[in-house]
Amino acid sequence: MAHSPLITLTTDFGVNDHFVGTVKGVILDLVPDARIVDICHAVQAFDVLDGALTISQAYSYFPSGTVHMVIVDPGVGTARRPILATVERHHFVAPDNGVLSLIYDREERLLVRHVTAEHYFRQPVSNTFHARDVFAPIAAYLAKGVDPSRFGDEITDFVRFSAPKPKLSNDHTLRGVILKVDRFGNLITNITPQDAPALFQPEPGAFKIVVGKREITQIRTAYGQGAPNEVFGILGSMGFLEIAANRGAAAQLLGVNKGSDVSVILGEASAATNGQ
Repeated sequence: MAHSPLITLTTDFGVNDHFVGTVKGVILDLVPDARIVDICHAVQAFDVLDGALTISQAYSYFPSGTVHMVIVDPGVGTARRPILATVERHHFVAPDNGVLSLIYDREERLLVRHVTAEHYFRQPVSNTFHARDVFAPIAAYLAKGVDPSRFGDEITDFVRFSAPKPKLSNDHTLRGVILKVDRFGNLITNITPQDAPALFQPEPGAFKIVVGKREITQIRTAYGQGAPNEVFGILGSMGFLEIAANRGAAAQLLGVNKGSDVSVILGEASAATNGQ
């Protein structure tokens, strides 16, 4: 039994305007039996890194053949290229601005095409709504089974960036950054267990996590282990160290936000100023 084509949407459009509904209308007009899944429409406006983080966390859980439309496009209407990226199990339709960078980092088999076959576009093409006129039709035709090679030639100079990496400032101190604040006010850092393995041991030893003006000395394995509004570290589902609070927003409690510095100090160096 054949499955209906599956298309996902990841955008910074929000839900207060007609944008998402219009994009879905274009897709369904071309592929009436398409299944459309909203991954997220609350990517921070114009924030390509936030879009890259969002799609990188979700795409691999979808079935083979899924078409992912990823639109965070502050350069809409300029010379930036529309692209089609094909990896082992999935297709991605997006602007060439780096929003697929974390996909590129994860996938060994990758082919990126510059979409130039304008006869697939809706005409006329608006300078301000390429999601409707360019990307939605391409996603729909891909879902219908049009071969990727028909949309344009392969390119190798596509835009990509590396997410910020934590750095050692001395033998005991790892400095990172808050990549994202989620819906619950949890602070997602860029620090992984590979960066600070001692921090995630069953008994991590002496440490402190410095965020803003606060020092955090507790690591939990579940949000509910903390007392209400207690701030602690936890290994979150994204694979990064999170700063969280049980039934509270760590971002508000600490007065910090995306882009704020975070330091992990291990060993004896952490004992100089201890406590929260």
